[in-house]
Amino acid sequence: MRFLVDECAGPGVASWLTDQGHDVFSVFDAARGIRDTEVLHRAVSEKRILVTTDKDFGEMIFRQGRMHTGVILLRLDDERTPNKIDVLSRLLDQHADAVAGAYVVATEETIRIRSG
Repeated sequence: MRFLVDECAGPGVASWLTDQGHDVFSVFDAARGIRDTEVLHRAVSEKRILVTTDKDFGEMIFRQGRMHTGVILLRLDDERTPNKIDVLSRLLDQHADAVAGAYVVATEETIRIRSG
């Protein structure tokens, strides 16, 4: 899969996804400080699923009507990298086929997938 890992999700998540064989662009490593609009535009133009902890993307997509090619919003009580990876791993193990084009909210306990 192709992912764009937002700066707030961190380089550890990007590295883990790369180690899993995914094509990953890390904002932290390659474009630190770019605005959210640029992050979303890049994800769409490169057909990447955005991995983020930033709720502002929901506002951009659902209220402003911006396009996306898939968003994984990690809404976690524990935002340390190992927990982010555990939640993301569970999500991809159970729902990898449903993530592209969907808006996904993943917590330690739940996964909500909103298609299209």
